[in-house]
Amino acid sequence: MAAIEELPSSIPHPSSKEKVVMDDMMEKGLQRFGWLEFVQCILVSFASFFDAQQSFLTIYTEEYPTWHCTDSTLCNSDSNICNIPKSSWSWDGPSHKTVISQWSLECASSFITGLPQSSFFIGCFFGLFLLTTLADTSLGRKNTLVLSCLSSSIVSILIVFSPNIWIYSAFKFLIGFFRSSIGTCVLVLITEKVSTEWRFTVGMAEYLCFLLGTMSLPGIAYANRLNSWRLVYIWTSVPAICYSVLAYIFVTESPRWLLMQGRHQEAMAMLTGVSSLENGHDLTVGLIEAPMNKQKASFFHLYSSIVELFGRGWALKRMVAVMVLGIGIGMVYFGMPLAVGNLGMDIYLAVVFNGLMEIPACLAAYFLENRQRKPSILIFSVASGICCIMCVVVGSGIQEIRVGLAMTSFFSACTAFNVFLIYILELFPTSVRNTTTSLVRQAIVIGNIFTPFLISAGRKHDIFSYGVFGVVILLSSFTLLGLPETRGLALCDTMDQQEKKDNMLV
Repeated sequence: MAAIEELPSSIPHPSSKEKVVMDDMMEKGLQRFGWLEFVQCILVSFASFFDAQQSFLTIYTEEYPTWHCTDSTLCNSDSNICNIPKSSWSWDGPSHKTVISQWSLECASSFITGLPQSSFFIGCFFGLFLLTTLADTSLGRKNTLVLSCLSSSIVSILIVFSPNIWIYSAFKFLIGFFRSSIGTCVLVLITEKVSTEWRFTVGMAEYLCFLLGTMSLPGIAYANRLNSWRLVYIWTSVPAICYSVLAYIFVTESPRWLLMQGRHQEAMAMLTGVSSLENGHDLTVGLIEAPMNKQKASFFHLYSSIVELFGRGWALKRMVAVMVLGIGIGMVYFGMPLAVGNLGMDIYLAVVFNGLMEIPACLAAYFLENRQRKPSILIFSVASGICCIMCVVVGSGIQEIRVGLAMTSFFSACTAFNVFLIYILELFPTSVRNTTTSLVRQAIVIGNIFTPFLISAGRKHDIFSYGVFGVVILLSSFTLLGLPETRGLALCDTMDQQEKKDNMLV
């Protein structure tokens, strides 16, 4: 232990000039973007396909099914299902279609019907706190991604053995816990594999894969519309397990993370592999000669990145601001798809239309690459909030306008969310990037823990769902006023670099 403690003092810290040289060499090594890099980005991003399925699977597995009267003397279309005999009505489909019909929860409280999805978000909260900081320290981006994807898929298969809503909710908690780091690791890993000019472009790959995962759900659910909800979990879990094996074999680690851990040879092999042969020798020599701080490579505290982050006032203020903003944007981004059942239209078409809104949102975010981040996020966040509130004003009187407003709100939230995730990557350095992204996602999860209960209450009064969504995203948008602009700036690797760069821009 004594040798470990004395090691850092004998290693020189890189000077400002040397840090600039390191940044330039890193950018030079990652500048080329060929087929190999493209395949890596797609392979990593595809984890978001399965993440989307687990996030929105509840739309179908926990749907409130339609029913019909079997005894016209005791029942009619306007009857309250809870006030008539069970023998006078029947579900339109099989009784095992969803967990609501399977366990006779049609008259259960909003707390019971919202518990599974709320448990999922609570699991995400604890998972983000306990798992994702490991991606900045001991496990790395790749191993954390594979572990999360594999574990959540295995639990997703085990959930089919649930005998009641309580055990089912416990499994949903575990699924949320294990899948919590997938989105963060995907986004951080693919953006750290490329240079600044490709960062925004590859970031869109995650959104597209997430969109494909969302769009695949209506097809899977429709194919199993006459079967048990248990088959839907199996259909989505088995492919995810196969993907986890492929990812472990073929996905490579982030070169920036390898350098931060002192694993220079691995990083050099990766960088010289993606850079041209002409520049490979110079890059390798430069990385060898550049001094690095090996303290973290020698001895790790698993959660040292959190201590490093909150030890600086500017970082803490910035972190609180983006977390508040994340609560607002995330509540609409995740809440609107989960609330499509409240729109009164076909549940399969509703999810398809909602998913289609993500396509123009991705295109809009792509064209915003060369625009300033703050105004882009602000404009779309405010538009989303206004449309949410208008859904309450219009009510169910004019169904077409209400659906159009809901779709517009979701489109705006998606666009803001896409730009926002790239923005938070640019706000913090490599040493804490996965941790900060995870904390923002934790904030998003905190807001969404209450979303299932709001949606359940919103079946009767829109103000509890769309009204709350709109007010929260509007208020959270004001936090942008205290944050810096990041468009076109190179990524920093350490907190000292980030602080000096911010001071130079003031």
